[in-house]
Amino acid sequence: MMVNVSGERNDGTTAASARGLCDFIDASPSPFHACATVAGRLRGAGYTELGEIERWPDRPGRYFTVRAGSLVAWNSEGPGGPFRIVGAHTDSPNLRVKQHPDRLVAGWWVVALEPYGGAWLNSWLDRDLGISGRLTLREGTGLGHRLVRIDDPILRVPQLAIHLAEDRKSLTLDPQRHLNAVWGTGGQPGSFVGYVAERAGVAPSDVLAADLMTHDLTPSTVVGAEADLLSAPRLDNLASCYAGTEALLAVEPRTAPEGALPVLVLFDHEEVGSSSDHGAQSNLLSTVLERIVLAAGGTREDFLRRLPASLLASADMAHATHPNYPERHEPGHLIEVNAGPVLKVHPNLRYATDGRTAAAFALACRQAGVNLQRYEHRADLPCGSTIGPLAAARTGIPTVDVGAAQLAMHSARELMGAHDVAAYSAAMRAFLSPA
Repeated sequence: MMVNVSGERNDGTTAASARGLCDFIDASPSPFHACATVAGRLRGAGYTELGEIERWPDRPGRYFTVRAGSLVAWNSEGPGGPFRIVGAHTDSPNLRVKQHPDRLVAGWWVVALEPYGGAWLNSWLDRDLGISGRLTLREGTGLGHRLVRIDDPILRVPQLAIHLAEDRKSLTLDPQRHLNAVWGTGGQPGSFVGYVAERAGVAPSDVLAADLMTHDLTPSTVVGAEADLLSAPRLDNLASCYAGTEALLAVEPRTAPEGALPVLVLFDHEEVGSSSDHGAQSNLLSTVLERIVLAAGGTREDFLRRLPASLLASADMAHATHPNYPERHEPGHLIEVNAGPVLKVHPNLRYATDGRTAAAFALACRQAGVNLQRYEHRADLPCGSTIGPLAAARTGIPTVDVGAAQLAMHSARELMGAHDVAAYSAAMRAFLSPA
């Protein structure tokens, strides 16, 4: 396919989907921003936000609720059959600001950082970094929250010069000593959190707590000679959040009595085990699902009967076969970018997929007209996990683990296929609304 002067393939759907994902990622430097970005799109599509402490309406509609860095959205305008759920996570490995971050070292103003999740630490060195997250404030007699984002290159984690290294053939980073960022020189540094507050238009004295993290300032972009690759931070797992959101917004509820009720759930804290009040091990999803049934006039009995008939797709990114390290992958299981979504299977249930749920997702891909790849991890390497097994155990809903192929997972900058964005979204749409 020919490349036009803009560097994009002459494929409108692929180009629009890839650009849409780039814009979504760039608007979502933190889990809080990711939720806000999705919430904004939902409101624009006619969804109404419901607070968890409110009484929910007893009429069908398009709704969503937010709990910190997590979100659940659903469309109950159809007949209210079994749930079809796409689940993903809003967090990504990064470097986060410590509670007492201010240091003065050898004349440098230093901000103390620490890794969040399984960050590939070397990838954060020598990058221009911004700051994003959430400030918790005193507002009158109560508390309020303010999202904050600074896209100026105020932080940098400098690497040691090769001339000073003990071992030039390898790099060992101590997360306590080697990941602190510089942000100025001379005299005594002021309060970093105070600086962030002032940049956000908030009085530093009103800040009671700060959840702050770094983000890479290089914009997401389509790359490659034929514009068929997408380079971005946080592909794991904002690419899945984007695909799930696109799918939910595209679904029209079916009128048949057996029509599924589509749900999107985006959890925070997957990268650190999901054990929080809004992670996949929390009651967030199960509580919302039950309230959907109760608001429609059903009973707890109706809710419990609906669960085993429902399906959940745990959408998280998958490892493409690396051209420089093919020996690190299972022989005979070539996973390619731009070759369609990936079904993930693990005999020890690091993924939740079984025969029933694998078949259901395969049918969804067939319905969407996209190719399906199948991933299995090497038996001699430890395998990561997802929200899939946790959500399945918490809700009792049969679950399949799927993803889109990528390289450099957990790096500050990752790589996927530009064509896979549209294919991934199409598969999710078919899963939410089976024929």
